[in-house]
Amino acid sequence: MKKFVLLYTGTRDQAPTEESTAAWIEWFGSLGDKVVDAGNPFGQGRDVSAGNTTELSPSATGVTGYTLINAQDIDEAEKIALTHPTVENILVYEAMPM
Repeated sequence: MKKFVLLYTGTRDQAPTEESTAAWIEWFGSLGDKVVDAGNPFGQGRDVSAGNTTELSPSATGVTGYTLINAQDIDEAEKIALTHPTVENILVYEAMPM
């Protein structure tokens, strides 16, 4: 098994509803032991470089949260991402072992 990071992008302007929360819970349950870390939504952040720091807030174009999963390969990770019930856009990256 390989580890993959699912990065959720898009707006967080709307508060979660009972229906969307229930859909997330059901989705995580359907993944079983493939879930390494269910993750969290992101709040305030900073873009830090050697010469500059910029404040970041969740936005319609930024990364708004993450989940870590196990999958055989990126194709399986993509299929898992496509089953997400409420997020329209998910970036999928393999977490490379070091």
